[in-house]
Amino acid sequence: MARTKTSKKWMDEHVNDPYVKQAKIDGYRSRASYKIIEINDKDKLFRTGSIVMDLGAAPGGWSQVVAPLIGNSGHLIASDILPMDGIGGATFIQGDFTDEAVYEQIVAALNNEKVDVVMSDMAPNISGVNTTDQYSSIYLVELALDMARNVLKPGGSFCAKVFQGVGYEEYVKDVRRSFDKVVVRKPAASRPRSREVYIVGKGFKA
Repeated sequence: MARTKTSKKWMDEHVNDPYVKQAKIDGYRSRASYKIIEINDKDKLFRTGSIVMDLGAAPGGWSQVVAPLIGNSGHLIASDILPMDGIGGATFIQGDFTDEAVYEQIVAALNNEKVDVVMSDMAPNISGVNTTDQYSSIYLVELALDMARNVLKPGGSFCAKVFQGVGYEEYVKDVRRSFDKVVVRKPAASRPRSREVYIVGKGFKA
C-alpha cells in the first residue's frame, strides 16, 4: 500500500526528530522519556522508595526513567493493553485496567499499599476524526484520574497527558478538585504543533 502524503510527512519528521535520535544514543525506548525527565526536573515527583503506577506504559519510556529514580526500595507497577519488554524493578501487567480481572491484578501487586504517584501517557488509537479522537482522549484521562483517586495516598501526585480541545477545561477543573496544586506542562520534547500537554497534580486530597 502506498504511503499517503500525511504518513510520509510524519515518518520524515519522526526520523529527523532530534529527540528520536537522542533516545537511540541514550538507550531510551521512546522519545517520551525526555518528557517525564523534564516534568520531574520541574515538579520533583519521584524519590527513592516511591510507589509508582504507570498507565499506558508500553513501550516503557517512562518506566525506564522512573525505575532508577525510585530504586530497589521503590515499587513500579506498569500496565498497558500492549506487551512491553521487562524493566528491572518494574512489575508489568498486560491488559485493560478497566477490566475487573486486570484491575484486581494491579491492586494485588500493590500489596495493600497506597501509591505515591500515578502517571499516564495514554493516547487513543487515532481515527482521523478530530471530535471522536478528542472524546476518546478525554475518556482515557478520566479513567486515569479515577484510578488515581482510588489508589493514591494522601499528598500523592498525578501526571497525565491530555489533549487540548473539547472537554479539556472541564477536565483540568476536575483535577483541581482532588489536588492542592495543579500545573500544566508542555515539555520541550512535545512537538509544538501537538495539542498534547501534561497535567501535574500534587497534594492529593484523599
